[in-house]
Amino acid sequence: MAAPLSGNGRGSGRRYQPLSEINVTPMVDVMLVLLIVFMITAPLLTVGVPVDLPKSEAAQLSDQVEPLVVSVNAEGKVYLQETEVALESLPERLRAVTQNKPDTIIYVRGDQAIDYGRVMAVMGALSAGGFTKVSLIAEFPDNPATGPRG
Repeated sequence: MAAPLSGNGRGSGRRYQPLSEINVTPMVDVMLVLLIVFMITAPLLTVGVPVDLPKSEAAQLSDQVEPLVVSVNAEGKVYLQETEVALESLPERLRAVTQNKPDTIIYVRGDQAIDYGRVMAVMGALSAGGFTKVSLIAEFPDNPATGPRG
């Protein structure tokens, strides 16, 4: 025995009333496609200042937080993310970006062709500005050694 769609079951003469529910399936499909697109493109959106990093055999960082990057290119110019800044104004710009949070992690990228003193001057300016969590970034070598050599 089948149940009627509407009414009291005795053929009351009422017509079928459409339900006013939203079909969310197309919206979910679009959101999944957008999620996949952003997951693919997010790793490609790295800092765009070309720097030839020195090689290192240290372990990689497993931090998932988007860091602030200060780069020093081969000409010795200093960049905050992708914007060129003067060394003297770097601490003020970082305080504005970090909203006065001195415990923000800052990575310094220095081209291997520049003087070590230039990188140390940038790190000194960051330290003098009150930033305590400053780290250097290096690339891994093409053929990493299997262990320390004696």
